[in-house]
Amino acid sequence: MDCPVCKNAMITLELEEVEIDHCTDCGGIWLDAGELELLLGEPEKAGQLLDSFKIDSASTEKPRKCPICYKKMRKIIVGASTPTLLIDKCRRGDGLWFDKGELQDIFNRAELDKDSKIQKLLADMFGHNQKD
Repeated sequence: MDCPVCKNAMITLELEEVEIDHCTDCGGIWLDAGELELLLGEPEKAGQLLDSFKIDSASTEKPRKCPICYKKMRKIIVGASTPTLLIDKCRRGDGLWFDKGELQDIFNRAELDKDSKIQKLLADMFGHNQKD
């Protein structure tokens, strides 16, 4: 699968029994449909987070193409906190794209991963802090 940002091949890694597609060039992460919920672990909080997703029709960010269906993805506002966090979501529901650091930002904002388990796993997998 190719990165929707830099078009290079991504590598597949396993985190908490979820396959994560990661671009080693830009640091982005692709999660197939349903994988974010599996990573979040807490169904009630995961539902609240997913319910907070709103389409941003006014975004000036360049649309990216889904690495599965190749259609332009929608810009999605996550939650109501500031600064605004935008991620990319496939229009067909194939998955979600997170630029470098955005996945960890979501865990922090949703107050999931309080013991930093996922943050530690991400750091171990990628050899650095995702916020770098």
